[in-house]
Amino acid sequence: MNLWTTLPIVALTYIGIALGGWPRLRVNRTTLTLVGVGLLLLTEQINFNQIKNFLDIDTLVLLFSMMVINACLELAGFFRLAAGGLMKLTHSPRTLLAVEIVVVGLLSALFLNDTICLMLTPLILDLALALRRNPIPYLIALAAAANIGSVATLTGNPQNMIIGIASHISYLDFARSLILPALLALGTIWLVIVWIYPQEFRREHFETPALHEPRLFRPLLIKSLIVTGGLLIAFMAGVPVALAAFIAACIMLLTRRVKPERITSAIDWNLLVFFAALFIISGAMEESRITQSLMNGIGYRLLESNAAILSAITVVLSNLVSNVPAVLLLKPVVTALPDPRAGWLTLAAASTLAGNLTLLGSVANLIVAEIASRRRVKLEFWEYTKAGFIITVLSLVIGIGWIELFIWK
Repeated sequence: MNLWTTLPIVALTYIGIALGGWPRLRVNRTTLTLVGVGLLLLTEQINFNQIKNFLDIDTLVLLFSMMVINACLELAGFFRLAAGGLMKLTHSPRTLLAVEIVVVGLLSALFLNDTICLMLTPLILDLALALRRNPIPYLIALAAAANIGSVATLTGNPQNMIIGIASHISYLDFARSLILPALLALGTIWLVIVWIYPQEFRREHFETPALHEPRLFRPLLIKSLIVTGGLLIAFMAGVPVALAAFIAACIMLLTRRVKPERITSAIDWNLLVFFAALFIISGAMEESRITQSLMNGIGYRLLESNAAILSAITVVLSNLVSNVPAVLLLKPVVTALPDPRAGWLTLAAASTLAGNLTLLGSVANLIVAEIASRRRVKLEFWEYTKAGFIITVLSLVIGIGWIELFIWK
């Protein structure tokens, strides 16, 4: 493998990931990454038989399985039922915002944050517009809470899944380490939003309007809740997360009532392919020692010194190329640290919290903005960043400060 042949291919791939495409070409991050793999094969930097060694099957199986479970919960009407029921308890803008943040944060910790944004954005919009409130602060809170809430568990977001498989940190250990800073960081969302939008959050009361009752598929709902409860028990009992999630997904697929196509059509195959291609690119980088050369340039001793240095590098990379590619880039670095567990937890917290910095920082943010635009509600880049920047700084101070004080050795 030639370093000087591999390096430009990898560089062009990551630049494309950062830009989201190439000018005059109808491509996205997934197709760009696949083209990068094709160029590595064409130039014989890797051979076809190596691909299976680069793929992280456990992570791909875990992500696929959680998508199946989430699809069943969605079809059953669980997400809208849970959020809608709690929203009925609110009678003021400030309470509504607080309940929204708690609900979204909790659901994002248990399930994929992107799914939560996909399911709850229409509900938040319906409620805000029915109350004649400004929907923008509630949309910002939704995206930010989905990102921060997902910090708390291995299944909250895709980058945590990668970290969980690579680090062998148990589900319970991971949650115990990051759940408290995640809860504290959720509180910063409420403070920042209320401060930035004082007119929207004056002390006043309103009557929550009657929203459309969610359509429930009760047999599927009962089955989904039982399986999900069993899955969480398996996670906490120490069963390997990929194995437990896959068995749970298989149980969900055994049904007489739901057509398989309705479940498989809800799976984000594009994301799964993107992950697989990224694993191959990352493997090629390690084989050609590109990653080691980059980190030698920064200095391993500098990275070993404290959590803040690793966090700063993670935040920058996450906002340049997105958080999942950043995690894959830094994976070999964290493995080589004297205390890998602390490094993995730092990487998980920083890469996830960095997603709130700008509207482009995470897929969850873009999902909220895209769904809102279909309802003619425009969540603009700078409008989001005005709040997102402050939320990111405060949440990073809490999260990384916690790791520095109680976890980093």
